[in-house]
Amino acid sequence: MLVGVPREIKDNEFRVGLTPSAVRELVSHGHRVIVEAGAGAVLDLDDERYRTAGAEVVPDAASIYARAELVVKVKEPQPPELAMLREGQVLFTYLHLAPDPEQTQALLRSGCVAVAYETVTDDRGGLPLLAPMSEVAGRMSIQAGAHALQQEVGGRGILLGGVPGVPPAKVVVLGGGVVGMNALRMALGLEADVTVLDRSLPRLKELDLAFAPALKTRYATTDAIEESVATADLVIGAVLLPGAQAPRLVTREMIRSMPRGAVVVDVSIDQGGCFETSRPTTHSSPTYVVDGVVHYCVTNMPGAVPRTSTFGLNNATLPFTLALADKGWRAAMIDDLHLRDGLNVCHGSVTYKAVAEARGLEYVPPERLLGI
Repeated sequence: MLVGVPREIKDNEFRVGLTPSAVRELVSHGHRVIVEAGAGAVLDLDDERYRTAGAEVVPDAASIYARAELVVKVKEPQPPELAMLREGQVLFTYLHLAPDPEQTQALLRSGCVAVAYETVTDDRGGLPLLAPMSEVAGRMSIQAGAHALQQEVGGRGILLGGVPGVPPAKVVVLGGGVVGMNALRMALGLEADVTVLDRSLPRLKELDLAFAPALKTRYATTDAIEESVATADLVIGAVLLPGAQAPRLVTREMIRSMPRGAVVVDVSIDQGGCFETSRPTTHSSPTYVVDGVVHYCVTNMPGAVPRTSTFGLNNATLPFTLALADKGWRAAMIDDLHLRDGLNVCHGSVTYKAVAEARGLEYVPPERLLGI
């Protein structure tokens, strides 16, 4: 199979879909790989390293989309890329379609086979291709929040861990999954006053066993969220409904109740965000202020640490990339129901139920298209 790797063009996105090591694995399986010139340059993965691994380096993205049977990316295709997708071409990347009607419609019109990293599952009920970037984003959320709390960027002027005689910042984490756990670990490491809210009692018990007595846990009722947010210096939005739009857990009224200069970091923004006042931002302009509260809502947080993120992501995606290339997408999905869960759009149909529901479109089960 001919596998293509374009350079990412989203604002300040420097990750790359395949590392030279991953290219070498594909080539050893008998596949050909084409990589856009400069795709890994910022990561110190220059074109010569890709050539040494067995790839052909091509001058532009048009060459990738015109030739490749399987396109491997990191972030959702931007409008110029959507226009180049072809009927039957397989796209393997993060998509986050539920809050994105324009991208959904463009993928449907293209007739491509769009497989989303974020909805591929495993036999433990996890999301193995989302997890590495959730770990990065969770850890970065505290780093970003701590910076946003500084006075010169509009924050309250609070040090997360305080100093002797001065109390630490109050950090509230909404959601105890992969993002939330990594966020609270970082916050606790900086000696902040940390509370996590979740609606899974088993998960709260796990977190309590792992991090008590430093960590406070609360069941996430509306009252509990309202009370916790009102006194927080930093709130991390870390909720996820796989493939679906994130629930709006924090209303504008709750935002108004927060101390002036407090900060919210919405890691759920890829799926629409969990704060009513959230809107997507970029690394070029990461924050804005609503009702005196600083909002950080960057949609590709791990893109700020692209080397760590790229290698972490490739470790997780490579087995699935090899399966798609070795078997072809149909056989790979017939053989692996977890990879099949990643199929979001196929030949003009929406094949992921949560996306269809979010966008008000007809849902076509992937099994119907695959004839199984």
